[in-house]
Amino acid sequence: MTGTPPPSVQPPPPGSLARSFDAVAGQYASARPGYPPALFAAIEELAGRPLAGARVLDVGAGTGIATGLLTARGASVTAVEPGAAMAAELRTAHPDVPLVRGIGEALPFAGGAGFDLVGYAQAWHWTDPARSVPEALRVLRPGGALALWWNLPDPDVPWAAEQEARLARRLPGYHAHPIAPEAPALLRGLGLGLRPECRVLHWTRRVPLDTHLAMLGSRSYFAALGPAAAAPVLEAERAALLDVFPDGTVEEAYALDLTVARRPPMSHPAPPRRP
Repeated sequence: MTGTPPPSVQPPPPGSLARSFDAVAGQYASARPGYPPALFAAIEELAGRPLAGARVLDVGAGTGIATGLLTARGASVTAVEPGAAMAAELRTAHPDVPLVRGIGEALPFAGGAGFDLVGYAQAWHWTDPARSVPEALRVLRPGGALALWWNLPDPDVPWAAEQEARLARRLPGYHAHPIAPEAPALLRGLGLGLRPECRVLHWTRRVPLDTHLAMLGSRSYFAALGPAAAAPVLEAERAALLDVFPDGTVEEAYALDLTVARRPPMSHPAPPRRP
């Protein structure tokens, strides 16, 4: 069953999804999930070094959710974020973290900047890999690592899978982050000598129903619709979730998809292959 979106829900304009987060920056900061300690242990394992003392570039840092957790792990973090409102939330939450405005395809740092890790938390799918990956390699030290990770609704948890199916039917801009499982193949296909390794970590958090709905509303395809068009979809979700969680506390279930690739030990990364 594919369903038909209600008349008030129209597809967002092309390119608007990536620009939509500034409209919900505060909501994003308060309602989005963080990441479990097991993620950072896995990053350390695959990157071959501890985060404590590491120079980390957090690209597409948003409101600083990963920034704060990386800092708490002992990393020296520099944040890169293109959105003004998202960057303002990050500055408020982490005033001591260096923050620059920029995008992954044109990092505002000199070659050989010597970062130990370039990380993308919930952000790499907004970039063009043919440009963002060579940029990451350009600012990494030889042997440094590129880490990409996403919190995704756990497809093995029935209520979460059913919710995603409902949203896919009702929201024309819906996307399910297909790039997350495809990231290793994309990295290998760039011809840069990368050998990515992957982990999938399952974890949960318990939040009030209103927080869960605010988390949904902070997704790009909801934000691009605007509050009026998003409201009936969110109210329908409230009713559906109260059937599953009658006490009003939602146990969100996530499959955290992590891909890490180390920069080959060469003085300069090879250029990408041309089509």
